[in-house]
Amino acid sequence: MSRYNAKEVEAKWQASWAEHKSFEVEADPARPKYYVLEMFPYPSGRIHIGHVRNYTMGDVVARYKKAQGFNVLHPMGWDAFGLPAENAARDKGVHPADWTYANIAHMRDELKGMGLSLDWSKEIATCHPGYYGHQQKLFLDFFKKGLVYRKESWVNWDPIDMTVLANEQVIDGKGWRSGAVVEKRKLDQWMFRISDYSEELLNALEKLDRWPDRVRLMQQNWIGRSTGAHIAFDIIGEDDPLNIYTTRPDTLFGASFMAVSADHPLTQRLAKDNPAVRDFVAECHRMGTSEEAIEKAEKKGVDMGLKVAHPFIKGKTLPVYVANFVLMDYGTGAIFGCPAHDQRDLDFARKYGLDVTPVVSPDDQTPEIGDTAYVGPGRIINSDFLNGLEVEAAKAEVIRRLEELGKGAEKVNYRLRDWGLSRQRYWGCPIPMIHCAKCGTVAEREENLPVKLPDDVTFDKPGNPLDHHPTWKHVNCPECGGEATRETDTMDTFVDSSWYFARFCSPRADKPVERDKVDYWLPVDQYIGGIEHAILHLLYSRFYSRAMMQTGWSHVEEPFAGLFTQGMVTHETYKSASGEWLLPDEVDQNDAGNLIEIATGKPVTVGGVEKMSKSKKNVVDPGAIIEKFGADAARWYVLSDSPPDRDMEWTDAGATGAWRFVQRLHRYILENRDMAAAPGTAMPGEFSDAAMKLRKAAHKTITQVTENIEELHFNNAIARIYEFMKALSEYKFEAGEDGKWALRESMEVIVQLIAPMMPHLAEELWQALGHDTMLVETAWPKADPVLIVEDRITMAVQVKGKLRATIEVALNEESKRVEEIALAEKKVQNAIGDAPIRKVIVVPNRIVNVVI
Repeated sequence: MSRYNAKEVEAKWQASWAEHKSFEVEADPARPKYYVLEMFPYPSGRIHIGHVRNYTMGDVVARYKKAQGFNVLHPMGWDAFGLPAENAARDKGVHPADWTYANIAHMRDELKGMGLSLDWSKEIATCHPGYYGHQQKLFLDFFKKGLVYRKESWVNWDPIDMTVLANEQVIDGKGWRSGAVVEKRKLDQWMFRISDYSEELLNALEKLDRWPDRVRLMQQNWIGRSTGAHIAFDIIGEDDPLNIYTTRPDTLFGASFMAVSADHPLTQRLAKDNPAVRDFVAECHRMGTSEEAIEKAEKKGVDMGLKVAHPFIKGKTLPVYVANFVLMDYGTGAIFGCPAHDQRDLDFARKYGLDVTPVVSPDDQTPEIGDTAYVGPGRIINSDFLNGLEVEAAKAEVIRRLEELGKGAEKVNYRLRDWGLSRQRYWGCPIPMIHCAKCGTVAEREENLPVKLPDDVTFDKPGNPLDHHPTWKHVNCPECGGEATRETDTMDTFVDSSWYFARFCSPRADKPVERDKVDYWLPVDQYIGGIEHAILHLLYSRFYSRAMMQTGWSHVEEPFAGLFTQGMVTHETYKSASGEWLLPDEVDQNDAGNLIEIATGKPVTVGGVEKMSKSKKNVVDPGAIIEKFGADAARWYVLSDSPPDRDMEWTDAGATGAWRFVQRLHRYILENRDMAAAPGTAMPGEFSDAAMKLRKAAHKTITQVTENIEELHFNNAIARIYEFMKALSEYKFEAGEDGKWALRESMEVIVQLIAPMMPHLAEELWQALGHDTMLVETAWPKADPVLIVEDRITMAVQVKGKLRATIEVALNEESKRVEEIALAEKKVQNAIGDAPIRKVIVVPNRIVNVVI
């Protein structure tokens, strides 16, 4: 028996699927649709094991749903704009387009080698004018509806990459790619009005019942709805008050200072004449702006020499500081500090010797405040008219009295800020706006779309090549015809990925989308991707869907009906004797079973199991794995190792085990097919006990695997198939027609059940079983309800409350017969001994209790 040749078989069936266009689909209102989408990749040049796991999961769902009779859309594209291509242009002297398209070609071949059921006729790349030109059209439509605007705002500026960074791209105060210390700058930025949808985006999360709870919570926290109060503090000696927002107005009697942002108008005014304030503002602009950076930083400030009057305590004033932990883009950019009940306020107060007055107590006693603020529930103390009230009641009373005084009001606030989309780089979607000295900033005419990137750019100067291109940015104003300049900022790549799922519905249309196509295909029924995109990408996509509704391009508010976030792939880490990181391919086992470096023969230090990363070299090449074991074995292993939402550790032993199962199943089918009934043979009227037992195992497995795939429990589905393979291997073949028929049915069932996970092997075995049709066009097997009904069950037998034995009885067996079988068990008899039996209690189909 020849061994299964994965390389030959997989190439054969991939060619056959392509020839028959097995996965190309069009909208068909007469058929139920199912849209499966994995988050599309950045074309870095090579796929990694994380890609293999992610796309295999989506492929299982797509193939299964196709077999269930759905019209399945399963497309692939490329998130192709971004800084890496520009950096490659600078470092390697290659044009970003050439670098990107070469990487796409290589990765496309790698993905095709995995046997994915992708509709390649719908492939898109966000860097192609046929995509980004339509993105520009959407931008102009949003602009007309007031969903896009331009304003001067503070941004994170990377002085090396010379571009704006989102807060999430600032790590420990440094740019995520360059490692340069990030600066704060004020720039004109194009913004999307996502904050207008804060309440809607928040409330709609309740309807997304097929999203992971933790993702919905992450989105909820990011939107950050809070109910508090706006309070106006009178500044001594000035006409205008200091307006603050707080979620804890109940702690107002514990206030000991005011703090404002470095970017607050009050700070900016005072900084002109106060060197200490000016220097501190510059220091704040050099620190990271992410919440993590602010939490880790020492809480510092400068007294600005101002005082405000406490609204309720006559004669009490509070000093005003500029502080590094107050952000201008939350609330009003100003707070009052209550050190006893906020940790940042407490750290600040301890540093500058400010009062710490507890005003909330869990037991009506004044709590001792050391280095930790008390943030729990309790009653109000040391607070005049609030004393004795619970926190929530105190909040309401403070707001009521502030309103009476004209000093404040209840206010709902959101953490979500408008989306700044301007990026100072070449390799991105041009923003189709034009700046005219006479007309101001005006939209490009739609007939001039796409506004294409110029090919003849140079990267010999720092910054955005579009700024110093000799001709591209110089144009005539669309309104007056006078001299004008194009906007040289390009769009944030998050824009590209915020509507690609809609473009897949009609990727060759001469407009952003064809309405009948998106109405048919959207929403995406199953979206699959990493948890790292749980906030911004998903939130921006949800905003974009609503904006496309408002501009008439779609009817769908929520783009993704179902969301699944897969775990990461991990691997051991290795270091050489000299302390260098080693690739797994550079490590082997010697005769003594110890790990050594292949090149030197020296011992290797084994580190922890961590997420695969290039920096620690604990990566394995999917291409090498597929070359060695075949795509099906790789697919089977990444699905079988652990629950798909958890991290999995890649091991060579696991991959080898998957390959062995491929060989075992292939060998079994080829060795036993001639003993089975011919394809299409009519089912016998009766079956022997052995044949019926096998049939029941087959139909039980169909039920279990179907349920497991529906629930995305792929590892459980594979475990059930392993169990069925064991039953099939143990089947005592009987030469009668019933035995042959049962064998045929069971072999066909196992081949059909593995098809979503190992499609090449399944097609090969389907053909080996005598079929002249392709398995990919065959319906999913259906379980016979009669055969999945349990007719035998296992019951526990307890004596004096302790488990002594288990018995197998018929389902719904008479209690008297169950009692006889239980008392006949030797272990039960030993437990009873000579003691008289007082009572036997039989709980039908569950348990037997013997009372002595």
